[in-house]
Amino acid sequence: MSSGVCSLRWEGDALVILDQTRLPDEVSYITTADYRVVAGAIKDLKVRGAPAIGAAAAFALVLGAREALGSPRFRERVREVAAELTATRPTAVNLRWAVSRLLECLSENQACDRDLVDRLALEARAVFQEDVEGNRRLGRYGQTLVPQGSRILTHCNAGALATSGYGTALGVVRAAVEAGKKVTVYAGETRPLLQGARLTVWELVSEGVETFLVTDSMAGWLMAKGMVDLVLLGADRIAGNGDVANKIGTYSLAVLAAAHGMPFYVAAPVSTLDLSLASGAEIPIEERAESEVTGFGGRRTAPAGVRVFNPAFDVTPARLVTAIITDRGVVYPPYGTSLPGIFGA
Repeated sequence: MSSGVCSLRWEGDALVILDQTRLPDEVSYITTADYRVVAGAIKDLKVRGAPAIGAAAAFALVLGAREALGSPRFRERVREVAAELTATRPTAVNLRWAVSRLLECLSENQACDRDLVDRLALEARAVFQEDVEGNRRLGRYGQTLVPQGSRILTHCNAGALATSGYGTALGVVRAAVEAGKKVTVYAGETRPLLQGARLTVWELVSEGVETFLVTDSMAGWLMAKGMVDLVLLGADRIAGNGDVANKIGTYSLAVLAAAHGMPFYVAAPVSTLDLSLASGAEIPIEERAESEVTGFGGRRTAPAGVRVFNPAFDVTPARLVTAIITDRGVVYPPYGTSLPGIFGA
């Protein structure tokens, strides 16, 4: 089993993005050589998932650098583009990580501007390719934690759509299937934008994995009925102590998993780790538009004038996380020492 899903690709001098807001009804691509279009696609969730927006931002910075060629302020202009891109999604650290990686390349090279753009393009391709390869390693590490016949509850979408390819949490599912294991996935719908219903189910059903779509509020009852063996999902940022920021609703699942004595696994590449933060209390939480909650598909479902609180993410305390599956191995508590240790591996 392998994913044929491609969230984005570099084609000639342009970036091609799968518009995830149109899934599952329509498979539509955006082809652009304008970094502003990519920035808008990131902000509007046309490309989403921490690793995928990191790769998209890297390619967008290349597009911005190409646009700046001929300007006497070339390097300054590239840094301005980087700041614009970083501001699009504040919680997912992969975006900042990828942009910073290209800015380091900018600082370390004294080549002419045109040669430097080529060098930035090579670095962006490396970010993309390393993510695909890292996800496959992560999947192989993670599948060892998935017993034969496992019934897995997941949340949001941490599949090939959320990455440069293969996926993180769904990469573990894919690797388990490739290892000959029978698994069943319960995919939470993931309100308010239904990434689980629209995207995770689309990926898994198209690849023949036994999948059940459930509402977010069913999770506790499924566990109580003995229908779930483990919870497996991704992350947008992981603090140095192992606190995990992920799609809103993740914390509730972690509490439920602990109450029912089942493993709660987080799958994320090392680029999602932010060891500069002591705890999840320091992670910025993005708040999104009220319209995401007051209606869906262009139709209002809530009374006009109602006040809305719409954080896109929550933070799960490290004490509720059984293990963190990375592309450098599986990490266990105490995360304050084990997470920094993987960088020496």
